[in-house]
Amino acid sequence: MAVCEVCGNDYWGAFEVRTASGATHTFDSFECAITSMAPICEHCNCRIIGHGVEVEGRFFCCAHCARSSGVARGEEIRDTVGAHPR
Repeated sequence: MAVCEVCGNDYWGAFEVRTASGATHTFDSFECAITSMAPICEHCNCRIIGHGVEVEGRFFCCAHCARSSGVARGEEIRDTVGAHPR
């Protein structure tokens, strides 16, 4: 069995996540993996578990947070909710 690096649980169903830099992390749940690895929105402080938005090297959970943050190019960011590609 493997021990989760976040909660310390020794669990038969633990799994490893390998990063692009080659680091390996062991978790017992997606919740622990997210807690450890997901970036944090610079405006509302929530964990970014979807695509999120990157503006000028800063990470946000959505276009609204990017626009509200005061980042120079943040006003240009728009969500595509409701927009249908043609």
